[in-house]
Amino acid sequence: MMADKDGMQLAKNYGLDIPHHQNGYFVKGMEHVDWGMKDRLSRIFRPNTGKTVMLAFDHGYIMGATAGLERLDLAIEPLAPYADALMATRGALRSCIQPIHNKPVILRASAGSTVLQDDMSHEVVGVDIDDAIRINASCLAIQVFVGASGECQSLNNLVKTIDTGARYGIPTLGVTAVGKEMERTTRYFMLASRVLAELGAHIVKTYYCDDFEHVVAACPVPIVVAGGKKIPEYDALDLVYRAMQAGAAGVDMGRNVFQAQSPLAMLKSINAVVHDGLTVVQAYDLYQTEISESA
Repeated sequence: MMADKDGMQLAKNYGLDIPHHQNGYFVKGMEHVDWGMKDRLSRIFRPNTGKTVMLAFDHGYIMGATAGLERLDLAIEPLAPYADALMATRGALRSCIQPIHNKPVILRASAGSTVLQDDMSHEVVGVDIDDAIRINASCLAIQVFVGASGECQSLNNLVKTIDTGARYGIPTLGVTAVGKEMERTTRYFMLASRVLAELGAHIVKTYYCDDFEHVVAACPVPIVVAGGKKIPEYDALDLVYRAMQAGAAGVDMGRNVFQAQSPLAMLKSINAVVHDGLTVVQAYDLYQTEISESA
C-alpha cells in the first residue's frame, strides 16, 4: 500500500528549546551496559526503589531435598508473586514452577560436587547459553570459591559465563561461596566481592559481616546479601535491615523464608524492610500480624 502523501502532517514538535535529557541509569555501575542488559536488570531491581528481594530455592543442586523444599511446587508457588526474582535451577523451574508468574529468573548456571564431598569448590559451568535463553533467564548465577583449592577453576567459570552472557545481553551474578576452610571476615568478603566485580560480574551475592558498609563501598556493582542458614525470624529481619542500612541493593533469601513458621508472612515482611524502609520492630510486627490474619 502506497503512503498517503496528502494525509501526512508536517512534523514540527522538535523541542528545540529543551535540551535532551540524559537519564542516569539507576543500577550501580551499569550505566554503560547495553539496552537489553539494562532491561533485564530493571526487572530484577525495582526501578522505583533500586532494590530487589530474590527468592532462592536452588539449594537442591548440592543439598538434595532441603527441609522446606521437599515439594517445590507446594513451597514456591504461593511465594512467587511476592518475590522480585526467582533464583533456581533449570530442572526445578521446568518440573515444578508454573511459567505464569512473569518474574525474572536468576538461573543457577554452575554445577559441581554435593555436600557429601569435603571440598565442593571444583565446579563447572552446568548450563549452556542456548538453554538459558530458552528458559528466558534474566541473569546467570555462578558460584565462586575465592581462597579454596578450586578458586582458579571457579573464577574461570565466572569469566566464561560473563563473556557468553554478554553476547546476548544477559548479566551474571557472582556468588561468593564460603567453604569450611574459609574465613568469614570483613577483609575476606571485601576481597572476594571486589574480585568478582573486577572480573566483570554485574551483581555480587555475598554474606553480611561486620563493617558491611566497607564491603559495599569497595564493590563497584550492586551487592545482594545471602540469607544463609535458618535463624529466628526476628534475627533474619534484623539481618535484612542492617544489610540495607549498610548499602546493600537487596537480599537473596531462601531458608529464612521457606523454613519460617509462615514463609509468606516472612517474605512480605522482608519486602517491607527492603522496599518500604520498615524497621526491624515494624517488620516483625507485620510478620506476626500476617500470621494472625491468616490463621
